[in-house]
Amino acid sequence: MAGNSQRRGAVRKDGTKKGQVKGSGGERRKSLEGKGPTPRADQRPGHPKQRAAAARDRAQKSREKRSEGPEIIAGRNPVVESLRADVPATALYVALNIDADDRVSEAVQRAGDKGISILEIPREELDRKTGRAMHQGLGLQVPPFDYAHPDELLSASADSGEPPLLVALDGVTDPRNLGAVIRSAAAFGAQGVLLPGRRSAGMTAVAWRTSAGTAAKLPVAIATNLTRQLKAWAAEGLMIVGLDADGTVDIDKLGLATGPLVIVVGSEGRGLSRLVRETCDATVSIPMSAGVESLNASVAAGVLLAEVARRRRVAGRV
Repeated sequence: MAGNSQRRGAVRKDGTKKGQVKGSGGERRKSLEGKGPTPRADQRPGHPKQRAAAARDRAQKSREKRSEGPEIIAGRNPVVESLRADVPATALYVALNIDADDRVSEAVQRAGDKGISILEIPREELDRKTGRAMHQGLGLQVPPFDYAHPDELLSASADSGEPPLLVALDGVTDPRNLGAVIRSAAAFGAQGVLLPGRRSAGMTAVAWRTSAGTAAKLPVAIATNLTRQLKAWAAEGLMIVGLDADGTVDIDKLGLATGPLVIVVGSEGRGLSRLVRETCDATVSIPMSAGVESLNASVAAGVLLAEVARRRRVAGRV
């Protein structure tokens, strides 16, 4: 009989047993059992709300990663300027046996008035704390920067009572340029600055110093994906304008300036990335004299922000 052969070497193969197999091994009962309540939308893999929640978690982790420890602003002028600008600080380090001048006296006086701890330490220790920067005997410790969420920038623009004006940086890696852009953004009425989660400068001591304290007054957020965030803002009605040397619109003809606007500033070398450029509704250029190829990223951003502010003032008087 097939399957019961007594021939030497005969082997029964799986699934060849004939006849009724008793029971279902519990499979029938399992198939009838419920799977429990339907998970919330933000817990269902692939659901838009779940993806949005995951993006917020990644942004939070990115903010925490960028805020691992305090920064030290080094140098007599930078320290005094930061204290004048009310940059939040937790300690003022003064090197032992320092040659005091007016800047040192002012720094100590302002720190004392603000309730900031004043600590005298050996010069060698201050060298170590500042990464051997040119500290001139003074160092100001600032806490880790508290980054905002991109949604908070839109909320800040809504609360301002003015048409939204936001600035996004695409690959700007020099902290001095970052600080300068933040300073210009605050000066010309922008409500926030957006940084990408990768390949971007963060709010270091250098950026704090260059911003002249305006980073304490203007929200700076991190986007997990810059292109996706720009598209989300476009869906909210904001126009996306990229600053580019080969822009299709001259700055003198930027009619979008008076409406809800996001200005995107490219990196110091390669400018706007391809995906960001494709997301922009328009790219704008700044005319320059012959023989000059381009402007520094922060200078170009300041020029465009000043023009947007001028057009909005004129529109407000009409």
